[in-house]
Amino acid sequence: MLTLSTRNQIAIGLVLVLLMIVTRGHHFGSLHNLPGASWAVFFLAGLYLRSVWPLFGFFALSWWLDFAAYTWGGTSGFCLTPAYVFLLPAYASLWLAGRWFANHYQFEWRTLMPLSLSIVVGLTLCELFSSGGFYFFSGRFEDTTFVEFGQRLVKFFPMYMESFLFYMGIAVGIHAAFALIHNPSNQRHTTTG
Repeated sequence: MLTLSTRNQIAIGLVLVLLMIVTRGHHFGSLHNLPGASWAVFFLAGLYLRSVWPLFGFFALSWWLDFAAYTWGGTSGFCLTPAYVFLLPAYASLWLAGRWFANHYQFEWRTLMPLSLSIVVGLTLCELFSSGGFYFFSGRFEDTTFVEFGQRLVKFFPMYMESFLFYMGIAVGIHAAFALIHNPSNQRHTTTG
């Protein structure tokens, strides 16, 4: 099981807040070449932050960033529909997947299987809630069908997975480096296990 000190959780939480602010699409503070990190932020918050309160904080932050981008940043309100509420279970799916993995974490190679499982399940549920909610309930599409929704999943889901895996790769690298630096015995344990 993954356990961190309160100080480390606060530091990680602040980094995740900054990452979401800097990469949340098309607002005044965006770095235009970085993919959105929101999905990875919710997963990593579930993984590293023990309290449920950061989940609500990240919900509020994502809503505020979208609202600010639309209200003051001149961004299109195309996605701000009644279906926006489906982001709550979408992001919660990622947070819960991260939380589940935190309970199965060990700094060993065999932990890659539960990590992969949590990522696949979290990403799939998030995509179904967010894209499915938008497609079926936003009112932006006429004559919705499951066939067309499936085609849209095949077209757009890989881009979301790519962004998520980009940030997860960075997070895994940073996590491994910190684990090896702060506990050199992990290096010996992971090479033999």
